[in-house]
Amino acid sequence: MVRLDKFLCDAGAGTRSEVKKYIKKGRVWVNGVPCKKPECKIEEQRDEVLLDQKRLCAQKNVYYLFHKPSGVLSASRDASQKTVLDFLKDAPGKHLFPVGRLDKDTEGLLLLTNDGALAHRLLSPARHVEKTYLVHTDVPVTQQMRLRLEEGVDIGDKKRTLPARTKPLSGKDNGLYLTLTEGRFHQVKRMLFAVGARVTYLKRVSMGPLILEDSLKKGSWRELTEQEKKELGI
Repeated sequence: MVRLDKFLCDAGAGTRSEVKKYIKKGRVWVNGVPCKKPECKIEEQRDEVLLDQKRLCAQKNVYYLFHKPSGVLSASRDASQKTVLDFLKDAPGKHLFPVGRLDKDTEGLLLLTNDGALAHRLLSPARHVEKTYLVHTDVPVTQQMRLRLEEGVDIGDKKRTLPARTKPLSGKDNGLYLTLTEGRFHQVKRMLFAVGARVTYLKRVSMGPLILEDSLKKGSWRELTEQEKKELGI
């Protein structure tokens, strides 16, 4: 069961305030009779809902894992710059949006969906959803620097960052894997700067149970697997 105004929003009829006006004006009918109560509960798969005599269907939630390239905005639309949704024009589903954001010059995993409830769960500070980044730096990240990151550092906000997890890179590359449970503005770059390093390359490789596989090329997307959906609780 779902509220009538939410059903209309999910079906793409308008914003919550707009659909409430439609309802109060008697433009919305449920099972053959006008319904003027936004809080009216309906059964999405059983009840017939009409707006101006046109039937509306419940919107199906869709979930896409996208490999964001550098130079692309994590936004639904922009008048002058390319956004992540420009890469998903052929993807089934309406009203897609990115869950959270990556900086324009940051690459990697981005989840796109039309499921607002899932987005809220993943972005809620209280959930502490882990996000792991591959970080390259201009100088080697020493063990002492990693210990400071793991304890939490002062990046100029009211509170220090929460403790992070770190893993050194194999080989000769400067940098590390950094796992956070927060999403502050430019957080990775600010944390590394606080311990004496500058980020030269940044890529998100995982978010919660989602992992960006090497086979998914930059600018490509795929639907989440049933196992991934199960792990996300959807």
